[in-house]
Amino acid sequence: MPERNVTPPRMPFSITPRTILIVVIVVVAVIVIMGSFFVVDQTEEAVVLRFGKYNRIVEAGLHFKLPFNIEKNYNVPTQVIQNMTFGFRTEKPGVTTVYSSKDYPQESIMLTGDLNIVDVEWIIQYRISDAKAWLFNIENHSKTIRDISQSVINQLVGDRGILDVLGPERNAIEVQGQELMNEIFNSYNFGIRVTTVKLQNVVPPKGPVQDAFEDVNKSIQDMNRLINEGKEAYNKEIPKARGEAEQMIQIARGYATERVNKARGDVARFDSVLAEYRRAPNTTRTRLYYEMIEDIFKNEKNVELIDKNLRNFLPLKNLTEGQGGSR
Repeated sequence: MPERNVTPPRMPFSITPRTILIVVIVVVAVIVIMGSFFVVDQTEEAVVLRFGKYNRIVEAGLHFKLPFNIEKNYNVPTQVIQNMTFGFRTEKPGVTTVYSSKDYPQESIMLTGDLNIVDVEWIIQYRISDAKAWLFNIENHSKTIRDISQSVINQLVGDRGILDVLGPERNAIEVQGQELMNEIFNSYNFGIRVTTVKLQNVVPPKGPVQDAFEDVNKSIQDMNRLINEGKEAYNKEIPKARGEAEQMIQIARGYATERVNKARGDVARFDSVLAEYRRAPNTTRTRLYYEMIEDIFKNEKNVELIDKNLRNFLPLKNLTEGQGGSR
């Protein structure tokens, strides 16, 4: 039986204690290097803890920390505007936002100051202003923000009547809500600042109440439409009537001016005649008589004036008149 070589093949390199030590040192160095640097994004600030205690805050960029969890970093998005919705949820934000079909009446149903029920949906936008306070001062951030926001909006809605909440007081609720929330968050040293409070949908609760309010709104819209139509007709007719009135006034003024001028002319004529009469009464009287007779008969035809006593002239008639001029 032939002999067989059972000696294991030799490695291309020999593993010695020195080699093992070098490998360990390299691995430890890689771990140390990888654990000693961290990156902070442009929208973030990093809170660095040393042995679990706050040490410092660093800005965006590449930073060094002590390895082996001696120092830990927590990146906080301090430059990002964050949203929180109440009464509804957003499933897919974007150009065409998709909202959840599920209702959240425990958030949106409120009692108004005149003891009516209203369904209020709103959103808040906030930004973390103090990364240290955000990490250490509040334990449950989301629940605390929700509780404070709901408390403020319930208070503001409860101070107003339902018609005010549905209409003219919406903007006031938004402004006052933002101010009150910031006051409360500052008093808790929460480390956030509310930038926007926006009421999205404010309606009566579903059912007969909502139907009744819809009827009222429809009636108000019809009333406003009729008022606008009336104003349109008013604006159309009034200028026209004013123009016609102004035209009549101008005509009347022209007529008055004409009559006054005519009267002044008659007065001047009378004065001149009076002066002539005073100088030669008989001649003037005769001339006025002839002018009057001429004026009376100027439109008459075939009229002959004859002295009934035949003392002034011999009345002769044109015997050929009416015969076409024949001899």
